[in-house]
Amino acid sequence: MRTLLSSVVIAGASMMLGLTGCTLKATLNQTTDTTSNITGTTSGAAWWSEDGQIKPDFKAAAFVSFNQENLQQDLAAGRGEYLASIGRLLGVPGDHQSAFFSAAQAGCAETVGKDSAALLARLRDTSRAFVR
Repeated sequence: MRTLLSSVVIAGASMMLGLTGCTLKATLNQTTDTTSNITGTTSGAAWWSEDGQIKPDFKAAAFVSFNQENLQQDLAAGRGEYLASIGRLLGVPGDHQSAFFSAAQAGCAETVGKDSAALLARLRDTSRAFVR
């Protein structure tokens, strides 16, 4: 009797796990497909390459977005690692960095309180005179 009961319990558990596995698998596939569709169609996907690296065209925008406060401090001082980094991302050669720093500092007051897109636009305009 005990053996029969154990067999029934094991068979029932196996069936439940088997059925649950199929349902779970379908659910995971549906979730994965939905997630792929969402991330593939949102505008943020344009920033990233297939291997997960940020595309060169968007590096400056990402840098300014993530480092705006530190960049504003460097702009006010007319020097600093954040200002040097954005200069490199915008294509300012090393021998023109100090001139770029001065020009960027001169326009610093116009960027206070602006969003990262306005700050980047101002820095791009400033950098054009120094890019070869």
